[in-house]
Amino acid sequence: MVGRKILTCSLVLLCAGLCGGCVKVKPWEKGNFTKAHMAFDPDPLEARFYRHVYESKEAASGGYGVSVVGCGCK
Repeated sequence: MVGRKILTCSLVLLCAGLCGGCVKVKPWEKGNFTKAHMAFDPDPLEARFYRHVYESKEAASGGYGVSVVGCGCK
């Protein structure tokens, strides 16, 4: 009986947490997502440089959504 109560409370809290993140973005607010400070990599050239340095040091490539051969060739 206690386990069922805990499960019910957990499900209610989970649903409340998931529904709390649902928001509708107004059309005039969508322009804010295109600003540089909202990007994962604000400077794509610098991010590419750091990925190149990382790949060179680790002797591996890929893993960033690019299909490459397993030997490190590009």
